[in-house]
Amino acid sequence: MDALLAFAAALLALRLAGLLAGRYRASGGRQELLAWAAGLATYAVAAAAIAWGEAAGWDGRAFRVYYAAGGLLTAPLLGAGSLLLAGRRRAAPAALLYLGLALGVSLAMPVHGAFAPHGIPAAQDHLAFLPARLLAIVANAAGTLAVVVVALRSLRRRPLGNSLIVAGIAAAALGSGLAGLGTAGSAVGIAVGVVLLYAGFVAPASLPGLPRTRTAPR
Repeated sequence: MDALLAFAAALLALRLAGLLAGRYRASGGRQELLAWAAGLATYAVAAAAIAWGEAAGWDGRAFRVYYAAGGLLTAPLLGAGSLLLAGRRRAAPAALLYLGLALGVSLAMPVHGAFAPHGIPAAQDHLAFLPARLLAIVANAAGTLAVVVVALRSLRRRPLGNSLIVAGIAAAALGSGLAGLGTAGSAVGIAVGVVLLYAGFVAPASLPGLPRTRTAPR
């Protein structure tokens, strides 16, 4: 069941990433849309890694992909998108620098310990605190804070969508085991998180300054 939930979450996150990428192309290059699309794409990769681990049995490869995408990249990229929406142009080069750092850490980090065949592995059982877990804690906290603050600032203009996005970020964080803290997550939380994020991004009433995102052509 966890494998199916995670696979469905991966497909939905990929669908939303595609929608945002399409809006990016149509908008003439609004960077916040590209950052959000990248964040949702990494969410899809993390969910796919969970499906892989649950279906075939967890090992170092599945865990490394899951941790890189879900633990190190998703929340920071979504946070960068929110900062760009708020007019913080420096968030774009900062996100690119962080992307390179996170990919380097995820490739180099030693993964140790035996894996249970099912259940999202707890980070503390397989990773040292430095550098991977500390980086995940700091980056996820910063990215989540950026999403929440920007969403709350524009809550009056878009109450339903922004409330759903905040709830989705919270569910995704719990589902990923609050990456870096060592707790195990669940595929249910990952699936609920992407459903809420999807609903938040396509909810009636546009994001500030953006036309409504449609799930179907006219």
